[in-house]
Amino acid sequence: MVVNEQRERDAFRLVVVSAGTGDPSATRMLADRVAGRAAALAGRHGDAVAVSVIELREISADISAALTSQLIKPGLRQAIGTLAQADGIVAATPVYKAGASGLFTSFFQVLDNDLLIAKPVVLAATAGTARHALVADDQMRSLFAYLRTMTAPTSLFAAPDDWGDPALAQRIDRAALELVLLMQSGFARKVRESSWQSYQHEFGSAAAQDADDADDAIDFGSDLMRLAAGGTAA
Repeated sequence: MVVNEQRERDAFRLVVVSAGTGDPSATRMLADRVAGRAAALAGRHGDAVAVSVIELREISADISAALTSQLIKPGLRQAIGTLAQADGIVAATPVYKAGASGLFTSFFQVLDNDLLIAKPVVLAATAGTARHALVADDQMRSLFAYLRTMTAPTSLFAAPDDWGDPALAQRIDRAALELVLLMQSGFARKVRESSWQSYQHEFGSAAAQDADDADDAIDFGSDLMRLAAGGTAA
C-alpha cells in the first residue's frame, strides 16, 4: 500500500515493514512515526520521500508457504519487489518471548541474500515491558548484518511507558535523520553500480540484481536450472 501517492519521480522510496498483528498496532505506530519524521527531515533539504508499507500479517500465509515449499505467492512477490526498489527501510517488530516475532524473522529469512545489500535500515521494536529494550540491538541487528544492510546507529524501542516520554521522540528524530543521511549518500546505489561483483553471491542470489545486470545473471528458466531445482525440462 502506497501511503504517499504524490511522490516525485526522483523521490526516495522508503519502505516500512511492520510485523504488528493488531489494528491499530503499536509496532506500526512506531514505524510510521519514524517514516513521518524522515519524510519531514528530507523535505527540509528539498528531497521528497515516498512511503510504502508492508504489513506482514496480511501476507503471513505467503511467508509460511515460502518457508515450507519455496513457493513465492503474489503477495510475497509484491513485497519483495517493493523492497528491491527501496532506498531505505524501517523494520519494526513486536517482541515475543524476549525476541523478535517469528513472523518478522521468517519474512526476512525467506528473502534472497542479495536483496538488501547496503540498503539503510532503521531497527524498531515494541513490547509490553522495558525489560526487552535490547532486542533491537541484541537480536535484530545481527539478522540485518547477515543480510549486509546498513543499519542506522540508533535503534528504537517502545514500551507502554515510553510513548509519553520526550526521550522517545528524540530517539525517533535521531534515527530518522540517520536514515535520511544514509539515503542521501546513495551508498547502496554506488555499491551496486561499482562493486557488485566483489561480493560473494550464493547460488541463486544473483536473481536479486537490478534489471541492468540481467545479462550477467544465471538463467533460472533454462532446462538445466529447472532440473537442478527438482522440476522438469520444458
